[in-house]
Amino acid sequence: MADKKKGGKGGAEKVQTEYDEEFKHLVRLSATDLPGTKKVYVGLTGVKGVGTRLAALVCDEAGVDRNKKLGHLTDEEVEKLQDALAGIAEYAPEWMVNRQRDIDTGDNIHLLTVDLEIVHKEDLNRLKKIRSYRGVRHENNLPVRGQRTRSNGRSGLTVGVQRKKA
Repeated sequence: MADKKKGGKGGAEKVQTEYDEEFKHLVRLSATDLPGTKKVYVGLTGVKGVGTRLAALVCDEAGVDRNKKLGHLTDEEVEKLQDALAGIAEYAPEWMVNRQRDIDTGDNIHLLTVDLEIVHKEDLNRLKKIRSYRGVRHENNLPVRGQRTRSNGRSGLTVGVQRKKA
């Protein structure tokens, strides 16, 4: 099943694994390509908006073994995971969802991938539009959460110094 080869420097071992024909090297979940070589709960963290704790909860809800490789999942199991990802807010505790008491609807929802990015940008634009302190700090690319700026946060400001031509 696995062939071990010696690496170059340091004697690090590289493991090369041969997979059967049913193995999928890429699994598509929530508009994201996930590597089939990773365990299910680790691979699910590749979806934007899903961390390790939430990934474990999704695996348990879908009834999928979290230590199984993503590439060995059947189409039914992938469909179960997809359904579980779509309805996270229904079974996850309130503190685990990433959008509690949404400003538009007032509901607890959990956003993934592109939806999460879009809503985040809308939130920042709303803060900038109403000219709140946080919005102004975001506009000026300054720290938002009260960090000091006198000594830290100076990287990227200087362009560089050139010598005078003689």
